[in-house]
Amino acid sequence: MNRLWVRFSLIIVGVILFVSLAPFLFRGLIFSFLGPELSETERLFPEVLESLPPETAERIMQFMLADLIASLTAYVVVSAAAALLVGAWVGRTLTRPLQQLEQAANAIKAGELNQQVPIHGSQEMVAMATAFNEMAAQLSQAETLRKNLLADVAHELRHPIHILQGNLQAILDDVYPLSKEEIARLSDQTHHLTRLVQDLHDLAQAEAHQLPLQRQPMELADVVKEAVDTYKPLAHGRDIDLHVELLGAIPPIQGDPARLRQVMLNLLDNALRHTLDGGRVVVTVQQKDGGVAVRVQDNGRGLSAEQLPYVFDRFYKADRGRDQSGAGLGLAIAKAVVEAHGGRITAASAGPGQGSTFSFLLPIRA
Repeated sequence: MNRLWVRFSLIIVGVILFVSLAPFLFRGLIFSFLGPELSETERLFPEVLESLPPETAERIMQFMLADLIASLTAYVVVSAAAALLVGAWVGRTLTRPLQQLEQAANAIKAGELNQQVPIHGSQEMVAMATAFNEMAAQLSQAETLRKNLLADVAHELRHPIHILQGNLQAILDDVYPLSKEEIARLSDQTHHLTRLVQDLHDLAQAEAHQLPLQRQPMELADVVKEAVDTYKPLAHGRDIDLHVELLGAIPPIQGDPARLRQVMLNLLDNALRHTLDGGRVVVTVQQKDGGVAVRVQDNGRGLSAEQLPYVFDRFYKADRGRDQSGAGLGLAIAKAVVEAHGGRITAASAGPGQGSTFSFLLPIRA
């Protein structure tokens, strides 16, 4: 009954029935009050009419015909007025939500993206309004992310460019000597810019579902152990216990070894940066839920419930007590690569100071 076509059909049927049955209802109403008198009048009327002179009888018949025409005219006018009122009400009911949608759409066209329309009416109107509100909310969120992205990119580029510009100007002014050490520092800044641009390129490709993957049968456990071995010297220098645990037999998967190694390096880099000296980072690999699951668990600074939904966002840094080194793209890239493999990645933490756990699951056959 809440479908638009059902309502419209019932209204049309109601108008037709009203127009068709109104005369009979009106006549029945009259007969209910004047039934006996009208019946006697109808019985005697022909006899009375025959007893009258022809001219008088003719005038009476003309008068009755005129009265009938007037009654029919009044009925048509009343029915038309009723149909017009019903049509106006139906039209208003149908067009009001559409007018609200039109106004909101024009506002979005003008750049006012935070538009929402009331959700009411038929099932179709409710579905349309709900879809419109969701679309408007997504557009508003996308615009916010776009502005934040531009601001974050500008911020990340500004720092190394300022260093390059300042140091080069100092060399030109003979403030700094053109030594190998100074050239190495400048080279580090160019490498930072190169990594930033490459990371942004990878993210753009992943979000457009165009990230190139060289899929092949591979042992994910070997990639994990290789990534852990890469970071073991750094962990040893900070007295951090970093090790791998293989839980049971680990089947091979279809994946890009280089990309998945990048995922592991990013997760390990994140864990080590946020784990205090003397802490612990444990990496476990196991077969789970029809795939291979990898978990990177640390006992570092942890994350609050407010921070968890944003840890995979580009340039996100959980500030106020978190290390601000890095561009904040590592976890976003890890998420993009895992999802490009048909997997999923999650983050969990019991709270600040309770450590964090980053887990991803890859299907055995993508």
